[in-house]
Amino acid sequence: MKNLHDILKEKGYKKIPFKVSKTQHLLIKASINGVKGNFILDTGASNSCVGFENTFYFNLSAKASKNTAAGAGAIGMETQIAEKNNLKLGRWNSSDITLIVFDMSHVNTALKQYKAKTVHGIIGADILLKGKAIIDYYNHYLYLLK
Repeated sequence: MKNLHDILKEKGYKKIPFKVSKTQHLLIKASINGVKGNFILDTGASNSCVGFENTFYFNLSAKASKNTAAGAGAIGMETQIAEKNNLKLGRWNSSDITLIVFDMSHVNTALKQYKAKTVHGIIGADILLKGKAIIDYYNHYLYLLK
């Protein structure tokens, strides 16, 4: 009998490892515009995002947005939008990715309180839907279809 990995590999999925932090967040490494970073893999986040402080780090051209963000106990946060970015997760990549830029200091402050690693941003449902994601929680792999 074939295992999940073999079946998904035959269908063209790329296997990307993730780790589970001491705070039970799923942590994944990604590159934006060729720059590596640490991210939370968050199925409940509607959009992928990075913190304001990482705009220059990832070479983002962010512009003002009329929308506000909410999440992790904060609401009405000002946002910016950065369009036409390249995102790479393992061997999976996609160009023309739009990212939301907002103040993630509350997220990293909470992580620091638990002595957990801070993150540059969040990989959200927009990417998971685009890549027809399958998450293997037991073996700590994210599968994305090219």
